[in-house]
Amino acid sequence: MSAADYLPVALRDAGTFLRHELAPFPGRLNVMLRCTLTSAIVIVVSMALEVPELALSLLLVFYVTQSNVVLTRLVGVMFIVGSTLAIGTSILLLKFTFDYPLLRIVTASLLFFGSVYLMRVLKIGVVFFIVAIVVIYVQSFVDQTDQADLLIRAVLWVWIAVNYPIALTLLVNTLLLPAEPQLQLKAEIHRQLAAVDTRLTELIDGTTRAGPITLAAVQQGALVLQKLLRFTTMRDADYREHQALQLACIATVSRLYRAASDLPPSWPGASAAQLAILRELRANCRALDESVSTGQPYRYVSTATGDERHAADTSPVAAELQRALRAFADLVASGPAAGKPAASEPMVVADAWTNPAYLRFSLKTLLAVLVCYVFYNAVDWQGVHTIMLTCLIVALPSLGASTQRALLRLAGAGIGSGLALFMVVFVVPHLDDVVGLLLMALPVVALGAWIAAGSERIGYAGIQVMFTFSLALLAQFGPTTNLTEIRDRIVGILLGVCVATFVQMSFWREGESDVLRQKLVTLLRAIAAQLRATQPVAGKLDELTYAQRQLQAWAVLADCEAALSRVALEPSWQEAEEAQLTLRAQTVLAQGREIMLAGDALHNLQAAQRGLASQRTVDAVHSTQEQACVELNRYADELAANPPGARAPRRIGITAQAVEPADGGLIAAADELSRQVAGLPDWRVDAPVAASASPALRT
Repeated sequence: MSAADYLPVALRDAGTFLRHELAPFPGRLNVMLRCTLTSAIVIVVSMALEVPELALSLLLVFYVTQSNVVLTRLVGVMFIVGSTLAIGTSILLLKFTFDYPLLRIVTASLLFFGSVYLMRVLKIGVVFFIVAIVVIYVQSFVDQTDQADLLIRAVLWVWIAVNYPIALTLLVNTLLLPAEPQLQLKAEIHRQLAAVDTRLTELIDGTTRAGPITLAAVQQGALVLQKLLRFTTMRDADYREHQALQLACIATVSRLYRAASDLPPSWPGASAAQLAILRELRANCRALDESVSTGQPYRYVSTATGDERHAADTSPVAAELQRALRAFADLVASGPAAGKPAASEPMVVADAWTNPAYLRFSLKTLLAVLVCYVFYNAVDWQGVHTIMLTCLIVALPSLGASTQRALLRLAGAGIGSGLALFMVVFVVPHLDDVVGLLLMALPVVALGAWIAAGSERIGYAGIQVMFTFSLALLAQFGPTTNLTEIRDRIVGILLGVCVATFVQMSFWREGESDVLRQKLVTLLRAIAAQLRATQPVAGKLDELTYAQRQLQAWAVLADCEAALSRVALEPSWQEAEEAQLTLRAQTVLAQGREIMLAGDALHNLQAAQRGLASQRTVDAVHSTQEQACVELNRYADELAANPPGARAPRRIGITAQAVEPADGGLIAAADELSRQVAGLPDWRVDAPVAASASPALRT
């Protein structure tokens, strides 16, 4: 296929990506409004009181404004602590080394090195990210003046420009449009249960009003529920006290949402008894939604009578919905014990003092910054001082993540510079008051906030759109017509990205391939645990344990996909090896999803036919599940080795073990599970690589 043939496909994929990333949803709108309102106040205050570094102030507004109050306050406090520590350190540095340039550069380099190292090894690394970026930023002030008092004033103004917008952001996020994680969690639960209600209503009424629930939506929904529950337990003591019950609740909701994705588009041959069961399920989904919103205990209400109660057995999906609801109702009725607080993560990573990767990363970042510092001083081009900041901003633990950040920085800076150029030429000559300034700046701020409130794959570009635009147009307390500022910012960012990428690739390349393999190992073990949770204990299936394992597996799958997207962006001179790794990882992810779906289908059939299937068939199915778990764990152990030598699992012959004609559906489901497990790729060096990954990865 020629390059011309790839272009339509690339444009289509890019269009689909942008439509998905820029799609509206309530949480995104809330973040955009809070960010835009705070930015408007900051612009007016800075212009009225002539507080310098307005672009930096707006940048802090974007960084501190988060999806909920808990995150906003946490980030705000860390930024205040980090900026105060950074400014104090910079003033001490200037006090003792102002007259000794070499000593100043050496000391600043040591401080920068230590800050980058601590940024990698500490849980609160963002504090030292601020210290590192301020220490380097202050060096550009020293090169612009030889008067110590003016320099100290400029540094102190930076502290004010950083902290007063943080205080305003915290005030706005607390008093206006507060995004409480408890309300967000309830809203997300309501959204998923409403989608289940809609699907049940469509089957009952025989209409089609909404599209199907996709697996991607199920995966994203499970991830969102887990994140919101974590933030809610940080915020609310009652949730912390009953976190076991809350975890069971979101696991049940996720399980209902997953089961609803398997409901057929229509059920034309449904009997009256089957429709009665669907109405009972819909009523109980609404009751669960009401229970979550009001905080009242949930109880399962049976509305079907007589033989109608057995109608759910004719539909495995309806039976799955019923079991999920009944299991949660039983847990609520039993009065679960209060959950213990989750173990907090250590402040310092376990290998902080033994892993040489952290020292190497700090050295590489320092080298890139010093090269850029020497360059822009040697050519006497002060306008491109952003070249140093870029080296630190795009410095992330892996090449793929750094490349992703660099691309977003370039894209955002390009859009912001283009908008600034348009405003300078066509709008700025007609401005004469602050109202006109707001009318010009706030639409761009809102656009940047809308993009920044999206996923991590595109959010940083929104920050860059706003920052580059404000650097070009809001750096002075009056209209500007200087086009060289726009040019210098773009050149500085482009050169910084090039230097940082070259240094990261040339010295101690830190790819994420091994990390991706370990994440795949975690995924396979999570899937094996989910399969084992489908096996009965003392003759009874533990439905809540199964739901929680399912929720965990979806979250691990999402984490693996994010890591794979970063690995695919890693620049490499060994393209063949990287292509094989990426292709095999894609195949593992695709097969992992298929194994989860096959195991879920088998679980539903086991529960539906419990007591009906012959003991011979039941034993054969349990044996197949156990062997599948053994094969998955064996495959995971071999994949974790270095180099990986995972052999493709063998096919388990379930059909040879059980031949009861009435149990054909159960046998077929177990055989499908065996087939999907056997589809995992061979990672040995001499093993052939499949031409493409399973289509399931692209659903």
